[in-house]
Amino acid sequence: MTAYLTSARAIIWREALRFVHQRERFVAALVRPLVWLLVFAAGFRAALGVSIIPPYQTYITYETYIVPGLCGMILLFNGMQSSLSLIYDREMGSMKLLLTAPLPRWWLLLCKLLGSTAISILQVYAFLAIAAAFGITMPALGYVAALPALVVTGLMLGALGMLLSSLIKQLENFAGVMNFVIFPMFFLSSALYPLWKMAGSSELLYTICAVNPFTHGVELIRFALYGQTNFAALAWTVLAAGVFTALALWGYDPARGRIGRR
Repeated sequence: MTAYLTSARAIIWREALRFVHQRERFVAALVRPLVWLLVFAAGFRAALGVSIIPPYQTYITYETYIVPGLCGMILLFNGMQSSLSLIYDREMGSMKLLLTAPLPRWWLLLCKLLGSTAISILQVYAFLAIAAAFGITMPALGYVAALPALVVTGLMLGALGMLLSSLIKQLENFAGVMNFVIFPMFFLSSALYPLWKMAGSSELLYTICAVNPFTHGVELIRFALYGQTNFAALAWTVLAAGVFTALALWGYDPARGRIGRR
């Protein structure tokens, strides 16, 4: 047990040091959602208006509505960024050294996933603090209640990034694959607009958004920020996290690699 805890502490600490030394990554993670919140929100508010948005049954501004979606954006981009670091470590050889440690492979990968998720959550709360400084606040209890939702969603998106890193063989292919994943997941979700308004315009688009796991992660965070629990979104997010994690572990299985080479 001591070896497991020591390895977890070392891997998570390494992820934290890497993040501290990459200040541009922190700035970019905050600037991106702040631009959406403070600039683009004006145009979306003019198009969608301010209304009573189910299921909260409360009069809220559009800026307040998209805060959970922008929290999800931070988790999504950081999950994809962690996959880039995995690909880089694999090309530099440090990933090989890590996975040859005398500990189960699933534990080592899980520790990296926990480290990246912890960093994502810190960025989310930094964003929420800056949003509050601009007067865009959520219920006080919601900031605490959102933590479990952020953990579950962060693990789900981090596992997706880990799965993609097992499929991308060269660092040069990262940008194309990430754009193919990030933007459809983000825009085909409830991050920027409620799905119930979309249902009347396009049934196909509504169905795609409804099955998007990022939608359920955002809804889980959104309900939690209002002190509520969306059990359906929780179930879908946990299921997606389990599937992505299992596929990522399978992708990093060395036996599968030997079979592929044969």
